[in-house]
Amino acid sequence: MQKLVVLTGAGISAESGVATFRDSNGLWCNHRVEEVATPEAWYKDKQLVLDFYNARRRQLQEVAPNDAHKILAELEKDFEVTIITQNVDDLHERAGSANIIHLHGELKKARSEKNESIVLNWEGDMQLGDKASDGSQLRPHIVWFGEAVPMIEKAMAVTTTADIFLIVGTSLQVYPAAGLMNFVRPGTPVYLIDPNPPAVKFPREFYIPMGASEGMKVFREKIKNYKC
Repeated sequence: MQKLVVLTGAGISAESGVATFRDSNGLWCNHRVEEVATPEAWYKDKQLVLDFYNARRRQLQEVAPNDAHKILAELEKDFEVTIITQNVDDLHERAGSANIIHLHGELKKARSEKNESIVLNWEGDMQLGDKASDGSQLRPHIVWFGEAVPMIEKAMAVTTTADIFLIVGTSLQVYPAAGLMNFVRPGTPVYLIDPNPPAVKFPREFYIPMGASEGMKVFREKIKNYKC
């Protein structure tokens, strides 16, 4: 079975109603990134950061996977699919995808503020005073600006195994995720689904200038000949 490796970004979740990482005015849910998505922000105002991510976690209860998420899950019937996502929501999981690498963390997990290896599932709001097993405050299991991306090496390794590499809903401007393209083996077809012109040049036959759901329907037809 051929290996399909998929890199997904904010564009695929936006179609489900999830607020995108940064909109046109440079704000993230009416907050500057520096206020809620850096280690400095955490130590300056933990309550503000917790409130921000609590609101985002609650929003997940109001959204559902869209056709793009569902088609990716369905493709597991014909391909060995691994999804590398920049998104922190759980829409890929809820659509039924089995192999997912979250580069930037997960909203429905919490971790110790002192030991990043202490991670636990977390469904509700997180409060000051919620402690990890090491006695330290729990924080969102999110990779903030200025922090290392622990899963990037695993993502690089998976990318080198791809028989087909697909990019959905990302501007290819956020690193290190955008650099994964450099780890695709020469000669491997690389498809891009995004309504906006890509930051890098793409062969016309591999660029699908559509939103995630409509683009995935086109992609599904394009790769029928790859099945084996």
